[in-house]
Amino acid sequence: MTNPPPPGDPTDPTWSVRPSSPASDPTLVAGQPIPTQPGPANPYAPANPYAPVDPYGGGQPPLTQPMPGYAPPGYPPQYPGYGYAPPQKTNGLAIAALVLALAGFTTCITAPVGAILGHVAQKQIRVSGEGGEGLAKTAIIVGWILTGLIVLLLAIYAAAIIYAIVTSNDSGSSY
Repeated sequence: MTNPPPPGDPTDPTWSVRPSSPASDPTLVAGQPIPTQPGPANPYAPANPYAPVDPYGGGQPPLTQPMPGYAPPGYPPQYPGYGYAPPQKTNGLAIAALVLALAGFTTCITAPVGAILGHVAQKQIRVSGEGGEGLAKTAIIVGWILTGLIVLLLAIYAAAIIYAIVTSNDSGSSY
């Protein structure tokens, strides 16, 4: 009497796959490394206080949108902070205020007008978001400094005239 071949014997006609080899994983692709499986955690291992904390609990966040600063797949890269920014419209009143404040060097009357227009331009810029804030601030500073200097010069001139009048009457000169 003959005994049947033992299981796993290649001479057995029902044998097609070696029973000792595991079934192949259909998600694996040839040439890619096999992902490692995490082993059981050691409950007695000391905790590492310097280990990085994963806010997503052991995995990456789901990518529903491309990360900021990166283009979606298939598009050329886009770098944040670079590129052409359209020029910002400058407030016309700020330009006029600066011109009038600087003209105060020669006219002596337009400096306070330029300073006041600078204040008005600053308010318009805050509301509208236009450019020219530096022009308005410069007009305010130059306009008020020139106005103060003009007032000081007028006060000195008036004091000199008063002094001349007072000293001419005290001299007692007779004609």
